[in-house]
Amino acid sequence: MKLSAESFRQRFPSLGRKVHLASCSLGARSTDLDDALDAMLDDMAGGSAPWDRFEDRLHQARARFATLIGATPEQIAVLPNASVGAFQIASTVDWSTRPKVVTAAFEFPSVGHIWLAQRPRGAQVVYADTAGQYADLIDERTRLVSAPMTGYHYGERFPVADIARIAHDAGAEIFVDAYQAVGTESVDVTELGCDYLVAGTMKYLVGLPGLAFLYVREPESTEREPSLTGWFGRVNPFAFDPKSLDFAADATRFETGTPSVPAAYAAEAGLRLMADVDLAAVREHVLGLTDQAIERLAAQGERVNVLPRERRGAHIGLHTGDPAGLAKRLAEQGIAVSARADVVRLAFHYYNNTDDLDVLCAALAAESVSQSPRSDHESSGRFNVHS
Repeated sequence: MKLSAESFRQRFPSLGRKVHLASCSLGARSTDLDDALDAMLDDMAGGSAPWDRFEDRLHQARARFATLIGATPEQIAVLPNASVGAFQIASTVDWSTRPKVVTAAFEFPSVGHIWLAQRPRGAQVVYADTAGQYADLIDERTRLVSAPMTGYHYGERFPVADIARIAHDAGAEIFVDAYQAVGTESVDVTELGCDYLVAGTMKYLVGLPGLAFLYVREPESTEREPSLTGWFGRVNPFAFDPKSLDFAADATRFETGTPSVPAAYAAEAGLRLMADVDLAAVREHVLGLTDQAIERLAAQGERVNVLPRERRGAHIGLHTGDPAGLAKRLAEQGIAVSARADVVRLAFHYYNNTDDLDVLCAALAAESVSQSPRSDHESSGRFNVHS
């Protein structure tokens, strides 16, 4: 039987003392995470070298992530972060005949900077200001299309499957950043039709920083071998042959050196926990909380970023003149949020409930009273609508 939202919340005892609305940046701490790190320490304290147990946790995490997104373990590479995942793909591309990269104007820099760094190799980067602009920009010169499944800024969900069809019709491949989506909704790489997908474990998969997964639909079909490599990318890493550069046939060819062991233990624990929930129920739970948050915050006079329900991810943007300052003041009251650019991001997960929203609304109401009166411009609109 799958966990209910209340049963899931009970795995995060710290939420009885504070409000965590920053899962878009870092997930809350669970008892499963604590148990995993204790297990790692126990493994280290054993009578023999623990490397076989470390490796087993890594294999388990790889397999669990593959199951989560409808892939096979052979299609998954374990990497330290999303930037390395994007670079590994960019490094295999020959940009000489089809130099164009179509990406989103609000692509997270972890991915977007990798595309820009390919310009000395001939890549030409163009930006879609909206999801609808992809169709206008993709053409016969396009080699790679990059789209976030959910944008990190305003939490907008992109029609990735539609963009993938357009890309493939033009003979291009598509790279998907699903970091802000996995753990909050069902993600199936076959349904998306993507060639590559990257995601990490520290946000809605309730793990730690230091581990990411790269899905590659056809690992051996790239134009070039990855230019960043290491011993984990070999056919047999334990051959210890520094004079041989053979690449594995599966997605491990994109791996580099020894991964973060604590992050691997945490990833396996977080993915095991997420396997115990119905992701469709998670999606509905999160949408219900964002519905209430938008309504209640707007009623208080807050400026909230509003997206249609079907295009809304797990976080919403609260517009304020001082995002970092507001985030700091809320943190002092035990409310964790995440500031980015012009908004404070309010992220909801399966462990959040209406009690969290009550505390947030009360804190923001008190904040409004304590601050100087708003200007006419600031108070003129309740919503900031993105169509």
